[in-house]
Amino acid sequence: MDMRQVDGLRAQLAEFVADVFASVPRRDQRAKGDCYLRGLMLDGRRKSIQPMAERLPDGNEQNLQQFVNQSTWDPVPVQRRIAERMVPLISPDAFAIDDVSFPKDGRMSVGVARQYCGALGKQANCQVAVSVHAVSDTASVPLQWRLFLPDEWDRDIQRRRATGVPEDAGHREKWRLALDTLDELAGWGLTPPVVVADAGYGQVHSFRAGLRDRGLDYITAIRGDTSAHPADAVPTTPERAGQMGAPRLPRYRDPARSMKDLVMAAGRSSLRRCTWRQSSRGAMTSRFIVMDVRPAGVAARTSAREQAGGRAAWDGTLPTETLLAEWPPHQPEPTDYWLTSLPADTTLRRLARLAKIRWRIEHDYRELKHGLGLDHFEGRSWTGWHHHATLVTAAHAFLTEQRLAPKADTPDSPSTRSSTPSRTC
Repeated sequence: MDMRQVDGLRAQLAEFVADVFASVPRRDQRAKGDCYLRGLMLDGRRKSIQPMAERLPDGNEQNLQQFVNQSTWDPVPVQRRIAERMVPLISPDAFAIDDVSFPKDGRMSVGVARQYCGALGKQANCQVAVSVHAVSDTASVPLQWRLFLPDEWDRDIQRRRATGVPEDAGHREKWRLALDTLDELAGWGLTPPVVVADAGYGQVHSFRAGLRDRGLDYITAIRGDTSAHPADAVPTTPERAGQMGAPRLPRYRDPARSMKDLVMAAGRSSLRRCTWRQSSRGAMTSRFIVMDVRPAGVAARTSAREQAGGRAAWDGTLPTETLLAEWPPHQPEPTDYWLTSLPADTTLRRLARLAKIRWRIEHDYRELKHGLGLDHFEGRSWTGWHHHATLVTAAHAFLTEQRLAPKADTPDSPSTRSSTPSRTC
């Protein structure tokens, strides 16, 4: 946005800031929040504090530095108010879990380590944050952020002190951070219609079990080499070896197979054509198969045994989950796989649409990172990073409101959902 456009929204922005930053006690701090949001929205190559302050007529670099990096205002109530304000507006179809990386030089930025960096597609020095987004086909908004701390940060007292990491913050796997975030959102009264996630989360059996324990439905991507038994497979108990032999545990007669093998064994004749969304390029159409499977592996067996009440009580049966696989025309094998807990009568159109709905947050991440400077923060502290992420979220939420609000009552609004199912699904 240029300066004229930003100035044209000053009144709406002032109302937004007064509401969203109401928990920030001091008026001058709220004014700095207004200034920072304008800096994020204003055109410019870099959205770090110094260049933003130079572009703004009321920009003061020292004041903005203090507001973001040293001020003690709590970002959590601000995030909560953004979520409470935006979720009814978006009417999300799902909460999407994702993580985002920020390449960094040096080793003193909070949470930085050599780890897989999605932004670069390789191992590199970076920070990683886990996020949960409310998402529909027309909009999305981040609801919460968790900065991932690699395990080396649990042992590095010097860096923890230098960057202000709280004593109770330590290494937790990303999937656990995602569940923690969902728990906090539930405490705010925000429960997802469905949870969607990529294979980095869906591949973790304990993550899917954690969602089931919380009564949350999900559709999560998995890899094609994930092992499973067919739904009609039945475990048997081998006879004990002699009269004095120990009782044998129930087990499946045939070894588990990969999801890819199970789908290919069902064959192309089992595929159904489905159009799940109309995009700017036309109908989004492919071919899918839906089938019940029994995910296998050590984690699956351990979970099933615990659910049954222990080894002696377990009959060896692994629970079923529903597999959705995409096998496009002219492809020699399936390309994508998902596991879901949604009811058996869920339409294929809805399954495919939810499985694919993460496209929306990928779209909005481009705005968050490149347009609003999510990855432009140059500070090193825990406090500064969380303040900056919250302010970028606020700017994104405000712009989303402005985009949706004028069309909210228009019959042809993009937020109006078609309830007519595709004939091919």
